[in-house]
Amino acid sequence: MTLHLLLIGGVAAALLCTVLTGLMLWSGLAWRVVDTPNERSSHTRPTPRIGGAILMVSAFAVLAFLPVGVLWPALIPAAALAVLSFWDDVRSLTARTRFGGHLLAAIAVVLLYPVQPLWLAVPLVLFLIWLTNLYNFMDGIDGIAGGMALFGFGAYAAAAWIGGNAPLALVAMVLTGAAIGFLIFNFAPARIFMGDAGAIPLGFLAALLGYLGYREGTWPWWFALLVFSPFIVDATITLLRRLQAGEKVWAAHRSHYYQRMSQSSFGHRGTTLCWYLLMAAAAGSALWLRTASFMIVGAAALTWITVYLVLLLWIDRRWPRHTVRLVRGAEIVD
Repeated sequence: MTLHLLLIGGVAAALLCTVLTGLMLWSGLAWRVVDTPNERSSHTRPTPRIGGAILMVSAFAVLAFLPVGVLWPALIPAAALAVLSFWDDVRSLTARTRFGGHLLAAIAVVLLYPVQPLWLAVPLVLFLIWLTNLYNFMDGIDGIAGGMALFGFGAYAAAAWIGGNAPLALVAMVLTGAAIGFLIFNFAPARIFMGDAGAIPLGFLAALLGYLGYREGTWPWWFALLVFSPFIVDATITLLRRLQAGEKVWAAHRSHYYQRMSQSSFGHRGTTLCWYLLMAAAAGSALWLRTASFMIVGAAALTWITVYLVLLLWIDRRWPRHTVRLVRGAEIVD
């Protein structure tokens, strides 16, 4: 595969997503599925939430014309999740139905691409389900989920192309391009939201492609974890904190670290740009470390752990002061 074909796939997906999103907004059809603000929302006005559905339609439409045949079986569960999640955006499915769909999609991956040794099948299913859901948890402010798709799948595309895995590189590049088309309308102030129809399949694909890249020797096992670490760290630590506090972990809330930043003086745009820097650094370091020695990777892991600890502790220390200022100013944010 040539770099020329890779770029064509990305550009085509970006253009198609841009055109389709613009047409849906211009025609008013996008307003048939609207996210109405409530006390747990980070936005203040009704906004269409079918951007993710358009992103996925654009990506799959372009992939249909590209030589990724060996990966189509893996993409079918992702497409099924996109359909299920779009229906959830429209009709609000039960948690049991949603989770059942996620579980079936994860099991399908294990059956299609068995892991060795077999006992790793259970951790793999849990990884697929967790990344699927945490990506959705992190889709809470303008541009952040689309940005993670841009940097995350962009890193996958670069690593797969360097490693000679053409089908994987094409799929990742098309997703990267579609994310760019979506971000044109989603970056703060957003004119359209992603919705579950985008966040759920993107999280699933992040885990799926990460696993397939490792399975085929394109990158080491930790590569996907580092690339998507900005989302993984925030969502996982927030979940553990809520569990410790006895809160309903699946209920809507605004206690993620990125949400607390956006409610402070950073705002949506400032928070998103800060997270873009973090995403770019994580993706860049993963690409640089892909073939590094065990000692270098270990040192880098300790460095990243330190970076995240400092960042999260800084937000924790800053947030109580911000909350006090808001209470004194008679403004309630949470």
